Amino acid sequence: MRHAETVTFGGSGLNRAAELRGEKANALTKLPSSRTIVVWRGKSLLSGPNTDSLVQLPMDHPLLSEAANPPVPPIFLGLSEDGSALFAHDISAWEPEAQDLTTINQFFDPSEQHHPALPEDHRFVELRAAMARLSARDAELAATTRAIFGWHRSHRFCAACGAESRMAMSGWQRDCPSCGTSHFPRTDPVVIMLITHGNKVLMGRSPGWPDGMYSLLAGFVEPGETLEAAVRREVVEESGIKVGAVSYLASQPWPFPSSLMFGCRGEALSEEITVDPNELEDALWVSREDMLDVFAGNHPKLKPARIGAIAHFLLRNWLADRLD
Repeated sequence: MRHAETVTFGGSGLNRAAELRGEKANALTKLPSSRTIVVWRGKSLLSGPNTDSLVQLPMDHPLLSEAANPPVPPIFLGLSEDGSALFAHDISAWEPEAQDLTTINQFFDPSEQHHPALPEDHRFVELRAAMARLSARDAELAATTRAIFGWHRSHRFCAACGAESRMAMSGWQRDCPSCGTSHFPRTDPVVIMLITHGNKVLMGRSPGWPDGMYSLLAGFVEPGETLEAAVRREVVEESGIKVGAVSYLASQPWPFPSSLMFGCRGEALSEEITVDPNELEDALWVSREDMLDVFAGNHPKLKPARIGAIAHFLLRNWLADRLD
């Protein structure tokens, strides 16, 4: 697919400079040219009237004292175009006063938080709400930061012996001081499927989703399974539809919390849907004409997929006949 890397969170060509991780990156934290981005409870620090720019702060900014107690070293993200080092800090220990936190960790969190040490237009924003507004580079940095800090939060303890492990290699490794095992960031492969039959595409809805929200079917790849096999298995499990030819289209890092979405196209061999209620609340075929109404916001039942998600990307390119 020629447009594959234009998907959100992909295609910025960030130089991750893995060879600098460790002591060399530690030395770079002292340089005045180095910058850091900041997250708070998974939310990115953005600026601008439309919160469409990822903030980069100097390494000596007073906000960074909120990082943790005791302090946690920053994560080294790589090098910017001018060669300066980029890092990331997590200040989740900060407790905002008199700010709305009721929607934190909900499916969609519209709240924004402002730290008093920052300008008024600097806000912590849920990445899913802002991802389509960010540049390709800002989106890749934000996704990487959210995913890597999420991994550290969920993998504090050694899977081999249970002892608490320690951050190493500028955040890209955890080492166990008890048994010596090293652990590395986890990424879970997920297939998301544009399943078509003639002029129609298969859409599904999971229980608990907001009213009108439908998307392409998706599911985790199991051990020992190819992407093609995962596509066929997930579709028949969820909808009863058997799939023939399968082809790969595009991929998207999805840091909610740690997936890599493999966008695939599949040809349905039948139309009759049998929904597994343990997997889906509903599934249906949607014609191109109806999907155009969905994207225009005029459909009586369905709402368009979230802008920035690979489901929206694949459907938009399917409507435009740009899947080649």
